[in-house]
Amino acid sequence: MRRTALALVFMVAGMAAGAQAAPRHAMALYGEPKYGPDFTHFDYVNPDAPKGGKVTTTSIGSFDTLNPYTIKGVPAAGLGLTYDTLMTGSSDEASVEYGLLAESIDVADDRSSVVFTLRPQARWHDGKPVTAEDVVFSFKTLTDAHPLYKSYYAPVAKAEAEGERKVRFTFKPGDNHELPLIIGQLPVLPKHYWEGRTFSQATLEPPLGSGPYKIAAVDPGRSITYERVADYWGKDLAVNRGRYNFATMAFEYYRDATVALQGFRGGLADFRQENSAKAWATDYSFPAVKEGKVKVEEIPNKIPSGMQAFVYNTRRPVFADSKVRQAIGYAFDFEWANETLFYKAYKRTDSYFENSDLQAEGLPGPRELKLLEPLRDKVPPEVFTKRYKPPKTEGQQGIRKSLLEAKRLLDETDWAVKDGTRVNRKTGQPLAFEILLDSPTFERVALPFIENLKRLGVQASLRTVDTTQYENRTRDFDFDMIVNVWGQSLTPGNEQRDFWGTDSADRPGSRNFAGIRNPAVDTLIEAIVRASTREDLYAAVAALDRVLLWNHYVIPQWHFGAFRVAYWTRLKRPSAVPPYGLAFDAWWADAGAHAEGASGGVPR
Repeated sequence: MRRTALALVFMVAGMAAGAQAAPRHAMALYGEPKYGPDFTHFDYVNPDAPKGGKVTTTSIGSFDTLNPYTIKGVPAAGLGLTYDTLMTGSSDEASVEYGLLAESIDVADDRSSVVFTLRPQARWHDGKPVTAEDVVFSFKTLTDAHPLYKSYYAPVAKAEAEGERKVRFTFKPGDNHELPLIIGQLPVLPKHYWEGRTFSQATLEPPLGSGPYKIAAVDPGRSITYERVADYWGKDLAVNRGRYNFATMAFEYYRDATVALQGFRGGLADFRQENSAKAWATDYSFPAVKEGKVKVEEIPNKIPSGMQAFVYNTRRPVFADSKVRQAIGYAFDFEWANETLFYKAYKRTDSYFENSDLQAEGLPGPRELKLLEPLRDKVPPEVFTKRYKPPKTEGQQGIRKSLLEAKRLLDETDWAVKDGTRVNRKTGQPLAFEILLDSPTFERVALPFIENLKRLGVQASLRTVDTTQYENRTRDFDFDMIVNVWGQSLTPGNEQRDFWGTDSADRPGSRNFAGIRNPAVDTLIEAIVRASTREDLYAAVAALDRVLLWNHYVIPQWHFGAFRVAYWTRLKRPSAVPPYGLAFDAWWADAGAHAEGASGGVPR
């Protein structure tokens, strides 16, 4: 295989680099995989961790299906534990995958196809072997069942079984260096189980899997419990050693995060990852913490925070003008919220690739300009002249100064103030919109925002709905404004089409919630997908970042570069923490520690 700086690099077991027919255990988008073909376990796990015990965690909302791969229903938490993928990543490397179901991989010299050879010991929970036909079935079924997979695997022309254990994916013409990695993430489903069943429907029948856990008990909408598969086929693989240590994993559902926290404090759950700065600052000094029975930790990470924001649905005429969107953004007082609500815990987000070295900094450099200059007439002029920064309300003027700027911007649009209400100069319709939420948690952030908008004559309202209704409405883009988080990886690629691409703007179930239809954005997404070096990727991502920011599709909120975790001390974790994940699947239960916690003697 051709080995250049532009190609995926493969580690070859037992043969010289560049040799052709040899089993390749791993693939990296750039550079070399950290772990060689003879590695025994990831560095951030305890390979001797004891097996056993039960761990209970909390989830918010509800669920009504055990099939996470269709557009219908709200899937239960943890379902990924029951399925294996062709390859699996490590949490201490960027864009590297190691064989899981696949024991080897072979990419064609011209990069037109990839062949995976399955491990002969791979088995479903019913004992039947995982076959190439299962992989082909999975690819076809997933792309038919969900628009996300249809978009994600769009560059694949076909999948074909070549015998019992070999499957070939042939790619469409193009230059997408990430495609073999993308295919490696494919969840594999059992063809013999799903034949005769309707895959596209929601179901509460526990499906057949091949992963380290299987579903043991389900209380629809309230809880789901998984048990470790004692004879799990992959338990001795290097990629799994030291992981999946709990004998039982339970997810208990709560309608409200506050109630879930009280459940944890009362010992009804063992582990909690806290997302509320206020709760973190005020609610974790309860007796069990002071007595040393509960640990409270902030564990730093280098995971890109992505973008958390108020999102404009630009499909709505009220948000068609970017200047209107920019003006409304001035009414969000982050500094007040951070000090009053969040105990100064957060930093303001100013990039779609926050907390990473991918975000745009300073002014565009030569590599970025090479991409941006041909698009000059299609992007805001600020892309070339300013580093984007969201409005600030610090100082004596506070929000007043921001609202004066918002008024100035709005006065330059089709919206004027009449009798205290901002209306369209032509139609007389008020500038009004609704903020849709799925949890009361964000109401305390949205309500002051709404009050500030009133001072501009803008009529904003708030509606909080249950999880199912929220899923249905956002899936069909039936909203004016929502709060959303777009997570990002260290090597963005295909998924950017689903986030911001024109083709995804009107496809129900896509994550293009803002409804972006922008040819400049489409061009830069393709530059990301085609990037063949880390330097080219950095330039394309930064250029996209600038264009998205200066089009004001969202009002950026905040980020925090660490995990906030609390856990009963019967849980233990490895001393090494990977930079790109919490790696909770490497934790274990210590039978000799305190009995308190969800698996101890606390009444349920």
